[in-house]
Amino acid sequence: MYKRVLLAYDGSVEGGIALREGAILARRLAAKVFVLSVATDAGGVRMAEGLSGGLIAEQLQRYREVLERGVARLAGLGMDVHAKLTVGEPSKVIGAYAREIKADLVVVGHHKRGVLERWWSGPTGAYLCDHVGCSVLIARNMITDQAFEAAMAEAGAAAVETV
Repeated sequence: MYKRVLLAYDGSVEGGIALREGAILARRLAAKVFVLSVATDAGGVRMAEGLSGGLIAEQLQRYREVLERGVARLAGLGMDVHAKLTVGEPSKVIGAYAREIKADLVVVGHHKRGVLERWWSGPTGAYLCDHVGCSVLIARNMITDQAFEAAMAEAGAAAVETV
């Protein structure tokens, strides 16, 4: 059913939930895994860059490190992962990349927002659902390190049995 799974990962708790939940599902389905980190291209960051050079480079380096840790974690559990780091508005970039790689499933985390914050940030989730062209899983199940490793081992064994 799902052969190409895109995991949106930004290093947040919610991103970690998406990474783990999506990786388990992808392993069970023997799907190809793509991990995407999107450094937000916010106007405030660009203004601050003008005042204190190097801010965007520092932000990209932090995102690169987060992405590398996530990919290394999955690779350490035997997954072949394709990773990409980019800059932009996350929902638009996720949608575009999902189309580019012909994803069957996009897995994202969810961060609860207040009414005012939601008003300012816009309908990110709605945009993603309207523009991604495939199924979207909003991961919300907190998984401990031990449970994650056990689930990955179990999923790997199950995938081998079904092949």
